[in-house]
Amino acid sequence: MRQRTTAYLALLTAMLLAGCTSEYNRVYRSTDYNYKYEYAKQLFSQGKYSQAGALLSDVVLSLKGTENGQESLYMLGMTQYLSHDYELASETFKKYGTTYPKGMFAEKACFYVGQSLYESAPEPRLDQTPTIGALNAYQQFIELYPKSSLRPQATAKLYELQDKLIIKELLNAQLYYNLGGYFGNCTNGGSNLEACIITAQNALKTYPFTDKREDFALLIMKSKYELAQQSVEEKKMERYRDAEDECYGFLNEYPDSKNTELAHKYIARCKKVTGD
Repeated sequence: MRQRTTAYLALLTAMLLAGCTSEYNRVYRSTDYNYKYEYAKQLFSQGKYSQAGALLSDVVLSLKGTENGQESLYMLGMTQYLSHDYELASETFKKYGTTYPKGMFAEKACFYVGQSLYESAPEPRLDQTPTIGALNAYQQFIELYPKSSLRPQATAKLYELQDKLIIKELLNAQLYYNLGGYFGNCTNGGSNLEACIITAQNALKTYPFTDKREDFALLIMKSKYELAQQSVEEKKMERYRDAEDECYGFLNEYPDSKNTELAHKYIARCKKVTGD
């Protein structure tokens, strides 16, 4: 009896699914765009975002300029976002902003441009183009809608993305430092240690209030000392003095750092060369 009941339920489920699929295909082939739109809304409410998105993609152009035009385009963006197609979603939300700049969903569409790019932003070690795009989108949203209830969320995400870019710069500077005296990648002259110094200094200028300041400063100090060690004779004295000054600057800014002993050691070694 139990086996018969299980078989009956499986057959009933298959018939229902077949019926739903058959109805969807019938709607999809329909030339009644308003009917497609209403059916897409029903699918959206049921969480069937891929099917709803397919129907909406087919009707948004035909509904443009009608009373359903705005909602259909915004809903298309949401189906893509909820289906995790973030790149396509960001483009659809941008399109809504240019097509309906004063539309009823303009504020949310503007927010979801940033949100979509945020979701597609990779880990710090990878290319951060989507991260920069998300940052710009959130900044634009805050400028356009300063009193929006979504502003706190956008601001929090903006700071989070900035931290990701800071970590990216720190990883770049650390990589240059680790490469040290290797010249295989220095095709335009200079050295990895100089690249580390420049990368870290630029990061401190761009993000002066980052909590990674000491990490960047440490890399600058270590790189300047090692650069002095590796210098040709005519540059050695100048670079040792520069490294010594950097060590004093580090001690002044971070007197409680766990790296103060290293700074004092560098200073002593620099003085042996400079005679100061």
